[in-house]
Amino acid sequence: MEALINLILQFGNLNKQQIEFLLSKVEMLEFKKDDYLSEAGKVPRYVAFVLEGVFRFCYYNNRGQEITNYFVDEGNFVVDNQKFESEMVASEYVQAVTDCKVLVFNKKNWDQLSNTIVGWEMMKANMVKKCLTLAMERRSPLVSEDATTRYLSFIEAFPSLINRIPLSYVASYLGITQQSLSRIRRTIR
Repeated sequence: MEALINLILQFGNLNKQQIEFLLSKVEMLEFKKDDYLSEAGKVPRYVAFVLEGVFRFCYYNNRGQEITNYFVDEGNFVVDNQKFESEMVASEYVQAVTDCKVLVFNKKNWDQLSNTIVGWEMMKANMVKKCLTLAMERRSPLVSEDATTRYLSFIEAFPSLINRIPLSYVASYLGITQQSLSRIRRTIR
């Protein structure tokens, strides 16, 4: 709970009463490896704060290939924010890559924070902005770099993930085959 509060307080001030109210709206959930926090074709149910584990955003392209779009690990929020806020059907999956422990807000409780805590909307907007900026900073280099440089950028952006997630997900995220990734890993050792 402390990690959640510490992250939120980076985006504004909350008094003791507001923090207690916020904590009264959160519940802890556990997801086993391969479980879905959110699924394509369904409305996302939660904003989650990752206490333990790794999630990935993924989708299937028009050829039926699974594409990993992004990873989220401990100390970060994970949500298909646009679909959650607008209560629309998601077009991608948010899947647990490892066993995960999260603190979640359902839509009703998340909205109650906005309706009760003065300044919450601005704090929330700043949290979303930071998450989007971080995602863009991590994704942008992947567009223009060669495969080896993309892999090295991945290691730099996600240093704690390389030994925790399947190489097939890393390869998918980098837009290369698993065989290419294996060759790259051999050459940079």
